[in-house]
Amino acid sequence: MRRRRAGHGRWRRTAGMAESTLLLMLHQRPAHGYTLLEGLGEFGLDAMDPSAVYRILRDMEDRGWVTSSWDDEETLGPPRRVYRITDTGDEVLKSGMQDLDETREMLDRLVHQYRAHMLVCSGKHYPRVENSEPEDQG
Repeated sequence: MRRRRAGHGRWRRTAGMAESTLLLMLHQRPAHGYTLLEGLGEFGLDAMDPSAVYRILRDMEDRGWVTSSWDDEETLGPPRRVYRITDTGDEVLKSGMQDLDETREMLDRLVHQYRAHMLVCSGKHYPRVENSEPEDQG
């Protein structure tokens, strides 16, 4: 049996959420990396390491989900990279949102069942029934 490293699953969920969030923000408008970093906070992802976010943006660019170019006109300092979503990125975002909708429905059902069960059983689990007769070994 393969053991998961502690925190590895959380990283994958966070990275996946960051991808979806970045694609959504870029679907709304092209943006500089710094603007995208600030926008992640609105989605609860403000604790992400900026280098990880830039790595995700590079990976998404390698996969053809976003493109980038240098903007040296609308900046007071050195040129900054501007990211834009591609048609492929738009399809990835749409598919990802459908997956999230399905997952949310499943989670809603699970939480609803749990809460209904807890009301009925007052928070106690049902006792395990011990088998009083030995199993037939024949």
